[in-house]
Parts: sequence; C-alpha cells; structure tokens
Amino acid sequence: MALLKLSLMAFSFVFWAAGLTMLIIGLWAKMSLGTYLALSATDCPSAPAILLATGVAVIIWGFLGCFGAATEHRGLLRAYSAFLAVVLAAGLAAGLSALLYRQSLAQGFQEGLRQALLAYGQDDGVADALDALQRALSCCGVESYRDWLASPWGLEQNGSVPLSCCRARRGCQRSPPDARSLHPDGCFGRVSAFVGTNMFYVATAALGLALLQLVGMVLACLLAARVPAHLLGISTPR
Repeated sequence: MALLKLSLMAFSFVFWAAGLTMLIIGLWAKMSLGTYLALSATDCPSAPAILLATGVAVIIWGFLGCFGAATEHRGLLRAYSAFLAVVLAAGLAAGLSALLYRQSLAQGFQEGLRQALLAYGQDDGVADALDALQRALSCCGVESYRDWLASPWGLEQNGSVPLSCCRARRGCQRSPPDARSLHPDGCFGRVSAFVGTNMFYVATAALGLALLQLVGMVLACLLAARVPAHLLGISTPR
C-alpha cells in the first residue's frame, strides 16, 4: 500500500512537471511564434492557446493527484484517473493528427504565405509578420524572390523586393533585384523542411506522453480500490 502510494505521488509529480513544461512552451509559442503562425491559412494560431490551457489543467490535476494519493481520497483518485483517461485520448488524437496532417499544415503555410504577399503593403500586421519570417529563416518569397516581382506591392515598387529579403542591409540591390544579394531560398521550402523534420518528434512525444497516462490510471485505480474501509466511513462487520 505504501509503495503504491509513493509510486502514484512520484507519477503525479512527473505529470505536474510535464504540465509546467507545456505551459512554458505555450507561453514561448505565444510570444515568439505568434506572428509566424498568423501567416498560416490553417488553424495553427490556436495551437499556443491549446498548449497554455492544457498545461494549466495538467498542473492543477497533477497537484490534485498527488494530494489524493497522500490523503488516500478515493473520490479524488477516481476523478484523477478519469482525467488521465481524457489526457490519454487527447494525446493519442494530437499525436496521430500531427503525423497524418503535417503535409496539410505545410500546405496551409504555403497558402498563407501567398495571401500575405497579396496583402503586403495593405495590412501592417501581415507585413511585419512576413518581414520577421524572412529575416528569421533567411528566405525570400514563397518559392523564391521572383514571387515578389509579380505581387501587387512589387509591381507598385517597379519590380522591387522588401528589405527583409536582403542578406545584408548595406549594398543590397532591390530594384531591379540582384539575386546574389538576396536570400536564395523561398520561405515555403524552409517552413516545409522544419515541419517535416520536427513534426515527427512532436508526434512521438505526444504519443509517448499519452501512453504514459496508462501507468497513472492503473496506479490511481489500484490505490482507490485499496483505500481502507475506515477511511471511507464504512463500518466493517465484526
């Protein structure tokens, strides 16, 4: 009984730490990736909010699970087990979705980048996000710098490209553009490579975390079943 109790408390602490990690990643994604995710034509902008909400919920329930194990509260242990079952289902869904829809995610960025080029110069928020993306990833345009030449902004600027396409501010020829002074790769190729490389690891981590919940569910159910009768207010026959 004591070993089972300590095992569940240790698991709850790990679960709580995982929730704290998700909260930190969600805050980082909200602050650092918000402008980039806004360029996607998919529902990616909601991802940081989902991480934040999940992290807060896991932190709260991790504490309650540890408290339930310490006090041997059967109702709280059963509720904790039910929450772990929900996290298990959500983790499996998230992991499988990341594997199955990573190509759709990349295509959503491609469509979002094309829309951003059309809105450049008309929407300051989109322009700032696109400039930040081109600087951060050292890229220019969707497929190459030539995408800017056919864009409404590029036509208004007599076939120019934004300053964010330049490798260096000094000596950069933008109109007409000199390919030697510009970032050679398009942003879609960079984003697609990033998604393809990292999404598999994200999906694997989500699936692993989901399967880990099975351990917590078993421990919580076993401990709830072994709670002594006198702690439940049930009188045993003599």
